[in-house]
Amino acid sequence: METKMTRRELIKKSLKAGALIGGTALLGAWAYSFLRIRTVDELYGPYPDNAANYPLSISNPDAPKPNFIVIYCDDLGYGDLGCYGNTVIRTPNIDGIERSGTKFTDYYACSAVCAPSRAGLLTGRYPFRTGVIGNVYPEGEPYGRVLARKFGSALKALGVIDMREDYTARGISRHEITLAEGLKKAGYRTGMIGKWHLGDYSKQPEFNPLRHGFDSYFGVPHSNDMIPCPLFRNEQKLEDDIGTNQARITGMYTREALKFIDESVSSPFFLYLAHTFPHQPLHASERFLKKSKAGLFGDAVEEIDWSVGQILSLLRQKGLDRNTLIVFTSDNGPWYEGSPGSFRGRKGQSYEGGFRVPFIVKWPGRIPASRTSNVPLMNLDLYPTFFHLAGVEQPRDRVIDGRNVYDVFTGRQRQSPHEAIMFYHYDLLEGIRMGKWKYFESVNRYVWPIALDTASIPNSLGKKQMGRRWPLLYDLENDPGENYNVINTHPEVAARLSTAMKNWERAAQRNPRGFRSA
Repeated sequence: METKMTRRELIKKSLKAGALIGGTALLGAWAYSFLRIRTVDELYGPYPDNAANYPLSISNPDAPKPNFIVIYCDDLGYGDLGCYGNTVIRTPNIDGIERSGTKFTDYYACSAVCAPSRAGLLTGRYPFRTGVIGNVYPEGEPYGRVLARKFGSALKALGVIDMREDYTARGISRHEITLAEGLKKAGYRTGMIGKWHLGDYSKQPEFNPLRHGFDSYFGVPHSNDMIPCPLFRNEQKLEDDIGTNQARITGMYTREALKFIDESVSSPFFLYLAHTFPHQPLHASERFLKKSKAGLFGDAVEEIDWSVGQILSLLRQKGLDRNTLIVFTSDNGPWYEGSPGSFRGRKGQSYEGGFRVPFIVKWPGRIPASRTSNVPLMNLDLYPTFFHLAGVEQPRDRVIDGRNVYDVFTGRQRQSPHEAIMFYHYDLLEGIRMGKWKYFESVNRYVWPIALDTASIPNSLGKKQMGRRWPLLYDLENDPGENYNVINTHPEVAARLSTAMKNWERAAQRNPRGFRSA
């Protein structure tokens, strides 16, 4: 009979193996003591006992209650769509949403990696509040991968890389109130299709989307490069591992999305379609394989565009298009392939290329067509905005970091509702944007992919050769590519942003979960 190994036993075993290979047991013993597993509650504090039972209420029975469709791509870069300047990848259907809706140029995910971005989307809260600060790995991930994650903290101490997955919650807590749970209060039918990445529900059912407000679910628990990657319908496992047969995924997701819409014509609905691609490893079905001018990455994106076209067509056929608010966006910037546009950095970095992603919103008759807005927004904003349009009162017992941006969508409001936008690497605050200014205290040296970045060389290593490199201040209006540090020219701006950043950090450290006293 197979005995399930605990995480602590697994790490012990892996460390012992590493010590033997390295020829010294001393290193393994040191590493184990250094890498003691801390619980999320140790870092962020426990949830209040009654947080899971907060009673949502209807604030506006006469709210418009449109259907909501959120199409969330994985690792799609700012510059990967035609409407954002790409000339190699054909995206006519997505570009069509832009022509009949509003495109945002300064829209940010709340994290530059997958799982925290999704936690923020569904809770309206910065990821450090939920504890989902890094990617959630499957319980069955191979020993070597777990060992690499655990050694991340040791390597950080040596100044090599900065990984903090060992501090990441195992999934989204039942104490959080998700967007789906809020919309269900208003009578919405809720469906989730695709990549979840908020807990390995194949081993821990409490993380299944059905336990967090969704009526139906079809998809995979995490990224397609994590092993094993099973396919589920609701709480039933359909396949143990999608493995190398991933070319069918976008087609399967699309059929499920069409089925969900077709069955939801009699009530308002919320569809969260989280595509697996263009995350690595890349796949495309035979119809799209080798058809783009951008290799396999382009093939995968063009198949997603086809999927969007299928959804738009069905909405028109069913007469639902004029009462459906559609959002198309990405969870973070591009990884090994893909384009961040003219921005610096990629996935995993706090530069614009890691956080700034495409964002298009369409609601005919309500949101202006063929319009471009440069108002800075975040994915956290969808939560309070959808609550508002559905007539649901936001929970008052906790901090909601997102803002209701419906007036920004319609063009009635021309200023960002955010005094500042924060840039977190795991739970470490690295930078802040206020207006056109962006300020960094530091930038992580763990980059995706790993590459030399001279701006990331700390003072202690490069001061004599390169002068003082920190902090960094960028004028995003004149230098969106973050090429020129203007801190010497505008020291008073840097001081103001530094103070704002420190004040935010102090408040967050006093109450990281963000719950208010009764």
